[in-house]
Amino acid sequence: MEGNRDEAEKCVEIGRQALQAGNRDRALRFLRKAQKLYPSDHARVLLEAIVKNGSAAGNGPYCRKPGGAGERSRPGGPQDRPPAGPESGKGYSKDQVEGVLSINRCKNYYEVLGVPKDAGDEDLKKAYRKLALKFHPDKNHAPGATDAFKKIGNAYGVLSNPEKRKQYDLTGSEEPACSHPNNGRFNFHRGCEADITPEDLFNIFFGGGFPSGSVHSFSNGRAGYSQQQQQHRHSGHEREEERGDGGFSAFIQLLPIIVLILVSLLSQLMVSNPPYSLYPRSGSGQTIKMRTANLGVVYYVSKEFKSEYKGTLLQKVEKSVEEDYLTNIRNNCWKERQQKTDMQYAAKVYRDEQLRQKAESLSMDNCKELERLTSIFRGG
Repeated sequence: MEGNRDEAEKCVEIGRQALQAGNRDRALRFLRKAQKLYPSDHARVLLEAIVKNGSAAGNGPYCRKPGGAGERSRPGGPQDRPPAGPESGKGYSKDQVEGVLSINRCKNYYEVLGVPKDAGDEDLKKAYRKLALKFHPDKNHAPGATDAFKKIGNAYGVLSNPEKRKQYDLTGSEEPACSHPNNGRFNFHRGCEADITPEDLFNIFFGGGFPSGSVHSFSNGRAGYSQQQQQHRHSGHEREEERGDGGFSAFIQLLPIIVLILVSLLSQLMVSNPPYSLYPRSGSGQTIKMRTANLGVVYYVSKEFKSEYKGTLLQKVEKSVEEDYLTNIRNNCWKERQQKTDMQYAAKVYRDEQLRQKAESLSMDNCKELERLTSIFRGG
């Protein structure tokens, strides 16, 4: 059951995004799947809120191209009240919010990029460049912009890969993506996800940031785009696209991605398993309980550990143990905060006072532990 935890969390995340986009049926489907894989209070609470309030969340509006006409809306629905989050404190326009909601409603990657199913490489590149610049979190601070940006990057990463595109065309949707565990930054065994993160893909296209000459600073220190500069940038890109790159140029553009994949594969082959575990593992013999001398973090080792690791070598191992522990605590704290935010959002959408109180009463144990560790570091 423990091995299904990552898959369940992925399904909960997809369900949460579907709920925010107003797609009740999709949210129910993925939250129920998450409960079957690895039951959790997070998925259960959201399920209870959706079921309790019937069809209040709607049945999911259709996807439209950002900025286009004909989008259906329901005043007062979830899509008209974007969820609160870390981005909501920054300025954003109504058009940005509508664009984000539109991207997150899309059912397949072709809709995300706004291209036909027979689109070629140049059409995909042109669509990606335009959307990536529009929805990059550094420029677009609307709620959900980060998820939209990731979705755009994943769409291009899959459709620009002939093998993945062929496999994706057989499924026709994103849903199979949650049926495989995520085993690292690059996903080599997931047919419906790209082999590179959306941020790395953006850096490859634009050299680590927005193209020079298209950014100017406002008085508040944030980067901004003027309409004239945007038009100049887009027209420049279109002229470049019209010239055509040729087969060799396309290979040169893909070369950084190939190098990243090879480096990642080699690093995975060369890295050996650590001599410790934060949890007891009978299969590897790491069942003997120990504590670090500095923070008192519990970890587990094999019978041979004490004879092999002493003095300075033991100190290095315990330092790695504490770093891994701190990383896990940070990640779990983030999940607790996300869970609380989701419950508060669902309570607000459905006007459920009981759910709001439950959100406020969450223990947030990992966040408390993170505060404790932070105070130790400060005191030291």
